[in-house]
Amino acid sequence: MSSAVHRYEFLGLTVIVASPLMRRLLERVRQVATSPVAVLLTGETGVGKEAIARALHHYSPRREQPWVDISCAALPEQLVESELFGREKGAYSSADSSKPGLFELAHRGTLFLDEVGELPLHVQAKLLRVLDGAGFFRLGGTRKVYVDVRIVAATNRPLAELVERGRFRADLYHRLAQVELAVPPLRQRPEDIVPLAEHFLLQVAPGKRLSEAAKSLLQNYSWPGNVRELRNVISAAAVTCGGDVIEPEHLPETLRLDPAQGLLRLASHLESPLNFPELRLDRLERYAIERALQLTNGHYQRAAEMLGISRRTLTRRLKEFAEAGRPIRYA
Repeated sequence: MSSAVHRYEFLGLTVIVASPLMRRLLERVRQVATSPVAVLLTGETGVGKEAIARALHHYSPRREQPWVDISCAALPEQLVESELFGREKGAYSSADSSKPGLFELAHRGTLFLDEVGELPLHVQAKLLRVLDGAGFFRLGGTRKVYVDVRIVAATNRPLAELVERGRFRADLYHRLAQVELAVPPLRQRPEDIVPLAEHFLLQVAPGKRLSEAAKSLLQNYSWPGNVRELRNVISAAAVTCGGDVIEPEHLPETLRLDPAQGLLRLASHLESPLNFPELRLDRLERYAIERALQLTNGHYQRAAEMLGISRRTLTRRLKEFAEAGRPIRYA
């Protein structure tokens, strides 16, 4: 690796940084970490928001205290409150013992709430009270619990948009976003791509390396799935490569397609067979956008990620189709 590549260890997670964008972000993290304010991390799926959250804990005065993390999207709605705030025996039919919640486990440390936009509204209200310093009751409990916890939250969804739609509390949004840090997508920091790829390859196949042609393909791809997608691509290439050098043919076909071919390939996989009167690129693009929105139930950010474009580009194209008298309907 080049001397410009920096390697960090945050709570057992290795972070590789070569780009100016990420170096500036980590410098900002060091500044923010010393303060007890809540931090909201934003960014697309797979960009490394958890790594930045761990860095905030690592550089904070709480670094010797507990680090607790939870994905709010992974919990069934009926269990979210119990997981966060704990329960007493008999609180509900299957509660056969008392259990402290994650807030209690993180006392004096840091609690990382990933996918915070998925929290139910009634839990958001209780979370806001705790963030404001109020005590809380475990489910079925009669004793108030008080904790000292630094909150770091993350989301790949635009919380301001959820606030407008009544799905996220405005007061909680502003409380969580005392400081907001945006983690840039991988396509905006191409200097990180090859160092990250080499790091992942070293982890899964220490004796193998990337050819220059393979590196070029990696750098020229848009990486809609970001660092997570890159890690998966390298892991798969290490398995399919029988020799010591990973060449372009060991990488997924999507990396070798130009944008027009990629769009055709996406459309052809969304529904088969396709019945287009003619294979015009604008029709394929319109169809791909429509199907992506259908598959994500109208979620702009997720549809944009599926299409490999930014949310702003998706919004612009929807507006352009509407202004041309060809609005895209996906409900």
